[in-house]
Amino acid sequence: MRPNVNFPGNAADAITYYQAVLGGEVEITRWAGTPAANHAPAEWGDKILYARLLTRFGEIDIMDAPPGSADPSGGNISIAIDVDDDDRAAQIFAKLADGGETIMPFEPTFFARKFGMTSDKFGVRWMVAVAPVGAVTA
Repeated sequence: MRPNVNFPGNAADAITYYQAVLGGEVEITRWAGTPAANHAPAEWGDKILYARLLTRFGEIDIMDAPPGSADPSGGNISIAIDVDDDDRAAQIFAKLADGGETIMPFEPTFFARKFGMTSDKFGVRWMVAVAPVGAVTA
């Protein structure tokens, strides 16, 4: 399984931002020229029908949902990232929190060396963890 996050027309900004934060490769299909194009307004041709960001932490799918069909950002889902390096995890958390809202500060917990929750500037919720020694991480 992998998360699929819908945006109301700014998916290109989101995937560019997430790639800058997490690294990885991006695959993008635009609405124009696809059989789905007649399900969106003509001016949506350059919007993202489907994009995937492949990172060492996993994959995330992103799309621009046509007007009126986008789910609210966030919803009841958080994207979890397990990182094996405290400093790298802190950097990722800080970048995702920048312009968003920290829900739980990035700090030691009883279940992880460090853990934090944030809602990013797009309204998507993230959980970043540095697992205890011996746990499997990316």
